[in-house]
Amino acid sequence: MARKAAAGTGTIRKKTVTRSGKEYTYWEARYTAGRDPGTGKQIQRSITGKTQKEVAQKLKAATASIDSGTYTAPSKMTVGQWLDIWTADYLGGVKPRTSDSYKSTVKTHIAPALGAVKLEALNTHTIQSFYNGLGVEQDGKPGLSPKTVKNIHGVLHKALQQAVAVSYIRFNPAESCTLPRVEKKEIHPLDELESRAFLQAVRGHRFEALFTVTLLTGMREGEVLGLKWDCVDFDKGTLLINKQLQQPRDGGREYHLASTKNDKPRTITPAPWVIDLLRHHRARQAEQRLKAGALWEASGFVFTDALGHHLTHPAVYHSFKRVASSIGRPDARFHDLRHSYAVAAIRSGDDIKTVQGNLGHATAAFTLDVYGHVTDQMKQESAARMEGYIKDVLGL
Repeated sequence: MARKAAAGTGTIRKKTVTRSGKEYTYWEARYTAGRDPGTGKQIQRSITGKTQKEVAQKLKAATASIDSGTYTAPSKMTVGQWLDIWTADYLGGVKPRTSDSYKSTVKTHIAPALGAVKLEALNTHTIQSFYNGLGVEQDGKPGLSPKTVKNIHGVLHKALQQAVAVSYIRFNPAESCTLPRVEKKEIHPLDELESRAFLQAVRGHRFEALFTVTLLTGMREGEVLGLKWDCVDFDKGTLLINKQLQQPRDGGREYHLASTKNDKPRTITPAPWVIDLLRHHRARQAEQRLKAGALWEASGFVFTDALGHHLTHPAVYHSFKRVASSIGRPDARFHDLRHSYAVAAIRSGDDIKTVQGNLGHATAAFTLDVYGHVTDQMKQESAARMEGYIKDVLGL
């Protein structure tokens, strides 16, 4: 016998079915979700549960969402099916390298753990348990770092936010998850003595100009490898940083030029000595071009191999590591040249806003967050100078 719910909200009834000779009893609610735009017929949906109270609560929630206009029809789509759709159709606005990264994260981490879950059934606790498990050691393998977990969350959150936008789910269940605390990595730039030793060690090296320009401008590796001569203005003494040379994340050999990290070109004005260095480098490249003859590739890149072809990340990396080891810094990374520039610029008196602009950071706050320890050291030096001034004034 059916129990009528509030007027217009639906009906609840107790049902018994027999399966494989065994009786099962459950409760079912039926409600009208609207009308089919094609036929005009009512769309009937049902909700089931173990108890009358459970079904009544579900029915109340469904009919309330219909009345408020926030109702989303139940879907049989799984998280894995939605991730396939998202990666295939909704990543057109991101860079190829970013798209590759998202797809890899989905394939490696998210789909294996959550792919079989119904999209509409995915909840915050299930996602939280997934995140917590990522950081746990399994089969002798260490758990993922907090930063990696945060990156995985970023991908899943974006995918689920798109599902909300297209009305497959009403809210993003990843929104309220708690992420592990990410420890800020300590940077290890070259100090003044190490920078001097590095510049001496690269004299005559085939990548002398590349390494020197990077250390004295703070460009990212992809930016310096992607620098072209039409972005070097010798008259004004400026460099236009508007692209970076990237290698596909899947290990493919086809490099490509992409926009800068924040999609914002910037013009920097390096020291005149750096511009002179580039002028001499261009002359040496012209000699290489004559020597190579018809084999020369007119790529337009500032830094090339002997045939004019762009340089590769592995070649630059291995050469850099050998030089770094020779000056007693085998731990140094190529990116530490960028940090070294930033620290030197701040300590020489450049304001944070100028350093931010030269580095291409999105905000000055980010620059301060990365290099705050440098400003603390400058404060101590300032205090020491003031101490000396006070003693002079007071005759102490």
